[in-house]
Amino acid sequence: MHPLILLILGVSAVYGDSHSLRYYYTGVSGPGFGLPEFSAVAYVDDREILHYNSDTRKLYSRAEWMKKMEPEYWERYTKLFHVREPSYKQGVHTMMERFNQTEGIHCLQWMYGCELRDDGRTAGYDLDGYDGRDFIYLDMDSGAHIPVVYQAHLTIQLWDSPDMRLGERMKIYLENECLEELKRHINNGREDLERRVRPEVKVWGRQQPDGVTRLQCLAYGFHPRAVDVKWVRNGEDHIPSDEASPILPHPDGTYQTRVSVEVPTREGDTYSCHVEHSSLEETITVTWEPDNGLHPAVIAAAAICCLLVVAAVTGGVIAYKRRTNGYRGTSTAETNIRV
Repeated sequence: MHPLILLILGVSAVYGDSHSLRYYYTGVSGPGFGLPEFSAVAYVDDREILHYNSDTRKLYSRAEWMKKMEPEYWERYTKLFHVREPSYKQGVHTMMERFNQTEGIHCLQWMYGCELRDDGRTAGYDLDGYDGRDFIYLDMDSGAHIPVVYQAHLTIQLWDSPDMRLGERMKIYLENECLEELKRHINNGREDLERRVRPEVKVWGRQQPDGVTRLQCLAYGFHPRAVDVKWVRNGEDHIPSDEASPILPHPDGTYQTRVSVEVPTREGDTYSCHVEHSSLEETITVTWEPDNGLHPAVIAAAAICCLLVVAAVTGGVIAYKRRTNGYRGTSTAETNIRV
């Protein structure tokens, strides 16, 4: 379940209105690089809805429709993050001892959440990590934590002991309370979360000196996130992609992705990019026409894509760490139940 694999899989199939609620916790061993020692962020789909960090010690709303939540909701999560903040600060230093580390900036992480898919199925996930690597994950079938590295065994002994049964309790939360909260968010933010914006599509190509032509198809400005983009030869033969970027969020709440293929440089064949999306009644088909240069609009779109890829690589490190988020040391701090 590597995050990059999940992102790439998102390009290959078109789903309807599947929704997810995710919480990301990050603790670092000391201030530096502009990062707070503790932060907590919540997302519905790819829309940030809550933000808390140890610098301000305040909970902020990140979506207009979150104003519909009652005061008790804000009080609950403010108290929750206040309680978890010191446990993360303590836990990261315990982790450094586990891994025989005495200096440097280190990060402990936790990501948990639930998903309501368009076919009615549900899913839950609970992933823990340290310094961006998997540490522990929750097996949703058994309700037991599974160690990924040797250093995780001590933690699991405590978390899943008869006194704590943290795995069982987390499984119950993810299958019940988490889904109920997600449904509330969907209901409050439905107009935003389920809006339909059709994609724009640009194609271009460049001949290579080795007798092949590299074709690029950029789909951008679409919502929701799920999309299917593929290259087709002569209107019928699907060409497997040799490179597909993750589906990247844009500041205006839409998404974009780019799919590339290499094909023989020869006359007679035609190549077209086909895009399927829930906003469309029919597939968008854009045929590549060889020319001597790139249209300015394509150049601009490609530049935006490149910038977002760089941003995704930078943010992906944080996203990966958050996605595997949250070990706490086997100390008195661990008696603070997560949920």
